[in-house]
Amino acid sequence: MAISYQGAFEKMKEAGISTYRIRKEKIVSEGTLQSLREGRPVSTETIEKLCLLLDCTPNDIMKITR
Repeated sequence: MAISYQGAFEKMKEAGISTYRIRKEKIVSEGTLQSLREGRPVSTETIEKLCLLLDCTPNDIMKITR
């Protein structure tokens, strides 16, 4: 099983929030953004920050694939 965070990037695009802004405002680091892009594990704190920023739930930004 793997986790896809593609929903997070889709939500960011819908909200008009760039990865540049996320890095600049130090919401999450570049390394964490890279982990999200690659589907590597990230902390629940990261998921919480993104959900608060995007006004969504973890289910909106994460998908488990087989």
